[in-house]
Amino acid sequence: MLPWQDDPRHSSGSPDDTPRSSGASGIFDLRNLAADSLLPSLLERAAPEDVDRRNEALRRQHRPRALLTLYPAPDEDEAVERCSRPEPPREHFGQRILVKCLSLKFEIEIEPIFGILALYDVREKKKISENFYFDLNSESMKGLLRAHGTHPAISTLARSAIFSVTYPSPDIFLVIKLEKVLQQGDISECCEPYMVMKEADTAKNKEKLEKLRLAAEQFCTRLGRYRMPFAWTAVHLANIVSSAGQSDRDSDSEGERRPAWTDRRRRGPQDRTSSGDDTCSFSGFRPATLTVTNFFKQEAERLSDEDLFKFLADMRRPTSLLRRLRPVTAQLKIDISPAPENPHFCLSPELLHVKPYPDPRGRPTKEILEFPAREVYAPHTSYRNLLYVYPHSLNFSSRQGSVRNLTVRVQYMAGEDPSQALPVIFGKSSCSEFTREAFTPVVYHNKSPEFYEEFKLRLPACVTENHHLLFTFYHVSCQPRPGTALETPVGFTWIPLLQHGRLRTGPFCLPVSVDQPPPSYSVLTPDVALPGMRWVDGHKGVFSVELTAVSSVHPQDPHLDKFFTLVHVLEEGAFPFRLKDAVLSEGTVEQELRASLAALRLASPEPLVAFSHHVLDKLVRLVVRPPVIGGQIVNLGRGAFEAMAHVVSLVHRSLEAAQDARGHCPLLAAYVYYAFRLPGTEPSLMGGAPPVTVQPATLARGPGRPASLYLARSKSISSSNPDLAVAPGSVDDEVSRILATKAIDRSSSRTSSYLEGSCSAPPATQPRPTVQKLLHEELALQWVVSGSAVREAVLQHAWFFFQLMVKSMALHLLLGQRLDTPRKLRFPGRFLDDIAALVGSVGLEVITRIHKDAELAERLNASLAFFLSDLLSLVDRGFVFSLVRAHYKQVATRLQSAPNPAVLLTLRMDFTRILCNHEHYVTLNLPCCPLSPPASPSPSVSSTTSQSSTFSSQAPDPKVISMFELSGPFRQQHFLAGLLLTELALALEPEAEGASLLHKKAISAVHSLLCGHDADPRYAEATVRARVAELYLPLLSLARDTLPRLHDFAESSGQRSRLASMLDSDTEGEGDMGGTINPSVAMAIAGGPLAPGSRASISQGPATAARSGCALSAESSRTLLVCVLWVLKNAEPALLQRWAADLALPQLGRLLDLLYLCLAAFEYKGKKAFERINSLTFKKSLDMKARLEEAILGTIGARQEMVRRSRERSPFGNQENVRWRKSVTHWRQTSDRVDKTKDEMEHEALVDGNLATEASLVVLDTLESIVQTVMLSEARESVLGAILKVVLYSLGSAQSALFLQHGLATQRALVSKFPELLFEEDTELCADLCLRLLRHCGSRISAIRTHASASLYLLMRQNFEIGNNFARVKMQVTMSLSSLVGTTQNFSEEHLRRSLKTILTYAEEDVGLRDSTFAEQVQDLMFNLHMILTDTVKMKEHQEDPEMLIDLMYRIARGYQGSPDLRLTWLQNMAGKHAELGNHAEAAQCMVHAAALVAEYLALLEDSRHLPVGCVSFQNISSNVLEESAISDDILSPDEEGFCSGKHFTELGLVGLLEQAAAYFTMGGLYEAVNEVYKTLIPILEAHRDYKKLAAVHGKLQEAFTKIMHQSSGWEVSAHLLLGPPGRLVSSGQGPPGGAGGALLLLGHRGSVGGDAPPLLPLRSPPPCPRSPGQPVTHPAGSSPETPLPQAGPWSLPGRGGGASDSLPLFFLSLSLCVSRSLCLHLSLSLSLSLITLSVSLSASVSLTVSPTSPRISAPHCHLVFPLSLLSPTWVYF
Repeated sequence: MLPWQDDPRHSSGSPDDTPRSSGASGIFDLRNLAADSLLPSLLERAAPEDVDRRNEALRRQHRPRALLTLYPAPDEDEAVERCSRPEPPREHFGQRILVKCLSLKFEIEIEPIFGILALYDVREKKKISENFYFDLNSESMKGLLRAHGTHPAISTLARSAIFSVTYPSPDIFLVIKLEKVLQQGDISECCEPYMVMKEADTAKNKEKLEKLRLAAEQFCTRLGRYRMPFAWTAVHLANIVSSAGQSDRDSDSEGERRPAWTDRRRRGPQDRTSSGDDTCSFSGFRPATLTVTNFFKQEAERLSDEDLFKFLADMRRPTSLLRRLRPVTAQLKIDISPAPENPHFCLSPELLHVKPYPDPRGRPTKEILEFPAREVYAPHTSYRNLLYVYPHSLNFSSRQGSVRNLTVRVQYMAGEDPSQALPVIFGKSSCSEFTREAFTPVVYHNKSPEFYEEFKLRLPACVTENHHLLFTFYHVSCQPRPGTALETPVGFTWIPLLQHGRLRTGPFCLPVSVDQPPPSYSVLTPDVALPGMRWVDGHKGVFSVELTAVSSVHPQDPHLDKFFTLVHVLEEGAFPFRLKDAVLSEGTVEQELRASLAALRLASPEPLVAFSHHVLDKLVRLVVRPPVIGGQIVNLGRGAFEAMAHVVSLVHRSLEAAQDARGHCPLLAAYVYYAFRLPGTEPSLMGGAPPVTVQPATLARGPGRPASLYLARSKSISSSNPDLAVAPGSVDDEVSRILATKAIDRSSSRTSSYLEGSCSAPPATQPRPTVQKLLHEELALQWVVSGSAVREAVLQHAWFFFQLMVKSMALHLLLGQRLDTPRKLRFPGRFLDDIAALVGSVGLEVITRIHKDAELAERLNASLAFFLSDLLSLVDRGFVFSLVRAHYKQVATRLQSAPNPAVLLTLRMDFTRILCNHEHYVTLNLPCCPLSPPASPSPSVSSTTSQSSTFSSQAPDPKVISMFELSGPFRQQHFLAGLLLTELALALEPEAEGASLLHKKAISAVHSLLCGHDADPRYAEATVRARVAELYLPLLSLARDTLPRLHDFAESSGQRSRLASMLDSDTEGEGDMGGTINPSVAMAIAGGPLAPGSRASISQGPATAARSGCALSAESSRTLLVCVLWVLKNAEPALLQRWAADLALPQLGRLLDLLYLCLAAFEYKGKKAFERINSLTFKKSLDMKARLEEAILGTIGARQEMVRRSRERSPFGNQENVRWRKSVTHWRQTSDRVDKTKDEMEHEALVDGNLATEASLVVLDTLESIVQTVMLSEARESVLGAILKVVLYSLGSAQSALFLQHGLATQRALVSKFPELLFEEDTELCADLCLRLLRHCGSRISAIRTHASASLYLLMRQNFEIGNNFARVKMQVTMSLSSLVGTTQNFSEEHLRRSLKTILTYAEEDVGLRDSTFAEQVQDLMFNLHMILTDTVKMKEHQEDPEMLIDLMYRIARGYQGSPDLRLTWLQNMAGKHAELGNHAEAAQCMVHAAALVAEYLALLEDSRHLPVGCVSFQNISSNVLEESAISDDILSPDEEGFCSGKHFTELGLVGLLEQAAAYFTMGGLYEAVNEVYKTLIPILEAHRDYKKLAAVHGKLQEAFTKIMHQSSGWEVSAHLLLGPPGRLVSSGQGPPGGAGGALLLLGHRGSVGGDAPPLLPLRSPPPCPRSPGQPVTHPAGSSPETPLPQAGPWSLPGRGGGASDSLPLFFLSLSLCVSRSLCLHLSLSLSLSLITLSVSLSASVSLTVSPTSPRISAPHCHLVFPLSLLSPTWVYF
């Protein structure tokens, strides 16, 4: 019934007196609103199966296929299975600088000038680059040399060069040297014109210039092929790089003649403070254009590099001697910038074109070869064979004759005939590319010159004994004289380039012959004094020269040279052979070779690394093809294996800084991947097939591989390499035969049909008979039988030998065309025995070294796991699984005695994770097995009828149970998955040590695998994905049993076990999980059967949170839950239903708790949460507890930490080819950065919202499956109640509109199928549902409102169809509306009204119930809700005015007088508001009214003597409680459904209300009322014999009476309070006699000091006030509390006349003002002021002001003033 209807029980008078606005206007407003769109199929009467089917089809639309792409990718630090493809070997470069020479200009231009650039490191005192020659002369200047030059090659016209610096340093200088054509006169004379003449004085010096030009032209014509030193300068690179922000540097900008370096130094003095290579970088600086204006003239006596280093060091000092020198003025403009990644028109140091080279006619840029300041460990990747010749000095002081202008001619001679000079000398600038001879610059008139020249030669590929360098010394005649030749040879010397087969390099001090060398001189050195030859200075060394080779042909290390020479001799069979001074025969070569193998460890690291690929190739060849010497096979396998171990150790040690996180050397990994070949297979494959790139077994990854497989470990397969041009068995064909051969006995007998003769393909041509072995067999054998020293070296780098073995096995199968051979017959039994022994010994090393050398144990463990993973692709899988089982048994045995088992478990977890990351992991687990309940390979979803038949069977299906438990059959059928999940079960043990670290590692392993499945296109189809999900079904049981220790994401504590405890009647029978590692579980993991009862220690456990154990972190819990959701999303629904049907009730409850927790864990947090992100999982969490455990347990070494840190800056640390990249397959997490942009935060929020939606939809799908499961179950009511609670939680949390539409559809289906859930069972479910539906009805999104309105309408209709009345829904909806509007801040009144209109529209259009009163009842309810909404919204508008707010609350409570539950709710709300404001007496009166309401209800139910008879029992406290008697039999039937169903309508509820009222009265100081309350309460407590509470009550009564006595001394007003509404307690009194209205002031005296108390003064019976009892005080229209009121009669003081004493004690007063019969005075208090002031204008003869000390007559206005601090609750209440 609506409050606005004309019914005395629901109305307080006429419509004008209603507390609401006009009902007609409200109806009009609601009818005129526009409704939201209606759901077309809502009013159709469809079968529940059809509704479910339609809902499921809608849920399946637009769902993301891969759930885990929405979740942050696994932590990279945990990805032990990631093994990136090594970088291909490439040429080493340091930081590259591009230098462009733009222009060179002097004050006078009279002759051509040539430039040389090179880099020098002053600290190392080393030249660190070869020379770059440039020519910036004009065409006219070049024309002067036309007589001497051929057509210049384009490679010699380069003006830009790229320098490489491996070790940047602030001590590096770019040195620029200038040369000119030789002329008569020393260097100073030749420089003088450039230092004296100015361009401005050209006219004045015209004649001098003409003379100089004429002389220069003559010298160019005659001496054009000779050069002389001219000038030099240096550029300090560190200053240029650090101050490169200045775009142009002109050192002459200030017009001063100052060296360029001083200007740069003055600009950047702070650069001097940095020291060390790490503070200097030549990459990434801004390009700089530099103008060098000052050069220093060369000094004839100081031309050497030693002198240059002194000059450069002096340049860095503030007081440089060079400042005093007069400079040569010029302008050299150069550009210095970082070199581009792929420059165009680039030439290598060998003058080869480097791509891209668009046009061969373009001016090239030269790459300048670097001579690194320190060792660089890099292998040779391209052919390079260069020789540099550096003449240093010549001493001809004792040489007789005219030998003053000396030059040295260099020639590379292939023989002794002059015509045999080879054109291998690189040209300089503006000349031919290669020349046969080259000359050093000439120092005028100097018999002992020094040289700075560098000659670059291209060595022939094959240098013979006759090849030598010939040096010819000439005297050059500068002045043309008749009969005098231009050049006169004055000496000869030479250097044979080969000595004992080795290239001769290094410094030489050679004697010089005056005569030409005799025939056959080249085989001897000049040190041999040949007879008949004359020598300068008596055969002393007078010519100092140095040879340096940069060669990939000549190792320049004696040990390597000897090794390569001996191997070559054995291959050629050329005996006897001279090795140094010894002659080797067949009898002695073996001993020399063994000694050479042993001496390889003594080789220098740099050449050993450079030639490491060649050394390893030769060692492999010695193992595979032992040499035949003298007809006997010499077995060098052991020596070669030991040498290989030492070489690998040396290379590892040299490149330790470049190792990856796993400790692998990238150089060796690249060798196995790219360079390794079986000897004899290099030219081509069998059958004339074209050459192919055969990749190693462990790193088979090609560019054409599907992107998803980056998620799988790169170490995958070999026999099915996708990159092979010839594929005898494709990867899928080869692996698909697993199922075809599974009937074969997998015990792997050692018998083999291996034939020795067919082990490998014979080479095409074999010059000598050889015996060929198999490398993998030899490696395994030598490893097993190796001695302790060699074994230790091999163990340190076991990964290399494992990878080498695997690639050898793969190549053996491929090249021998054995891929079609059955796996058991591919390799001989003895080899498999060696493998088994090797795996056992390495596994034992892992176990024994874990506490001694944790880092080595970790590396060994990973290497062994990768090896076994690779074997799965090559050999019989049963054999590999037996090896894995044996290893697990080893670990399990050690676990029982290990002092710290968590460390071993961590290693084994890594081992398992690597194994499970095999490319064909799913196939290896045999997912399509007979264990699955549907026996067909691709079963469809079972029909409803078959489901019903399955669910009706009482006996659980053991097959289904075994699929969801870690049972023996499951682990036997799915071996690898069983290992992984069992490891997870052990990690989740409550008492496991190091639990935090184990949790993280185990859960991360599962998460990583599932990420791989999600991104793998092979598993894109739903049916295939369902098969994959079957491998992880036990994860559901594990997570369910771990539930108590998961992080509680729900806001309310204890919520996660609420559903389980609701279903769990007794769980005492389930054992507790104790102990650290259960021995039976450990044995089960090792492969043995599970002991009886041991299952309980893995997955069974109590559901209560009291279970002990280490709680999982929020990050681990969330990751585990997302894995559970993945399984639920992808598993076959029929299978989940069958499993749920077999679950016991407590287990099903825990499963529902798990789903509840999933909803809480992935609830959407909103964009604001990302702005203040400190979240649990999206921020890359560094779990400090786990890190601490790592450090304590020693599972990570300091070296590995260092390697991890250095990986980021290592040049070998590029991770482009890793198995999976977050940028491709996963949302890349960026929340660990602080400076995220707004777009990034919005993207994160968007991804988080998608994840929340999908997680909720997966939970919804699962709930639907469970609903179908329990439809015929006996305990379906309790289960369905729990399911509905999960659904309600999902509807109440932050959700997307998409999910809410599906969630509300599921809710409608659930209620329509099981209406008794809401209408016959617990009322709370109905209340929660109504509240959530109303909240969504107020949504701002129309789609949500549409579905919420539909759900609310169907709820009413369902309730109505049960009993032709929907009183319960009416009640709950009305109550929900009240609490919703009162508690929700951002509530939208407008949208809720639209939803009410939509529900009205549904009722009007529902044809099925048109003949009933349903539509009318719905209409009444909607209008009532509309009115309540209006009042409630109005109440919210007055939140800041507590008095008005209380009045409105009172009105709303009066409006609910027909609904006891709601009236009680609002009375309690009012009491709470009063208590909040400190009005305790008013709060107490509200509680008294509430107690009276409950007493009325209890009186209707039963007649109990100890209970109050109704509200009449409370009239001694307040006569207003009689209002509650309106709730009588004609309105309320006690047994009517839905009424008075709250917890307060009980005896216990009544006791609670009375206790609250007494407490409020006590706080308010109304102790007399406390006594009245307890009079009602005591009989109830006595009936219940609750003596404890009785004692407390009597104690409180004693306190109250004591306080009354203490406050009775003094004056006091005694008045009977006539209470108005509880909202504002107003004394209802009679106006003074004879007046229409007035004020009654009652004063009383309980005894003066020392006197007897007079009797209480009786109140005069007032005439009835024109306000009905309980009606609130109202203002006259248009007036306010401050408006002057009509005149009233005079005030009177009963018993005291009109006078008053000046000294009266403290007064207590009660005031009631009645102005007229139609208007009562409204007095309001302003509680925000420090004084409460009431000012009332009255027409009285006197006015009264009452103060705490005395009243006094003052003026014709009445003022009542008292401070708040003196106000006691016992004072008068208005």
